[in-house]
Amino acid sequence: MIKFIAPVALLTVSNIFMTFAWYGHLRFRNTALVTVILISWGIAFFEYCFQVPANRIGYDVYNAAQLKTIQEVITLIVFSGFSVLYLKEQFKWNYLVGFLFIILAVFFIFKKW
Repeated sequence: MIKFIAPVALLTVSNIFMTFAWYGHLRFRNTALVTVILISWGIAFFEYCFQVPANRIGYDVYNAAQLKTIQEVITLIVFSGFSVLYLKEQFKWNYLVGFLFIILAVFFIFKKW
């Protein structure tokens, strides 16, 4: 059971770091671009420290397409919370509809045909 859960937990932590590395600087638009690039690289290091083991461990129980799908769903969940709580953006109904289509993709990828 832990082999199924560990990759999801590690990918979740990885995605939190990734989201801050990619989008956290948007609240600091007056900071020099080179500065935010270097800070983002520093944050991305920690992302990789969780992402690489997540995929190594996860590949024992999931195939590559399934791992990527899990990662994308986690990314959308983390980013949704981040954009609302950190960036103070509104979550709109059409975002939810789009995410539901992605969930439908999850069904097709994980379904045993």
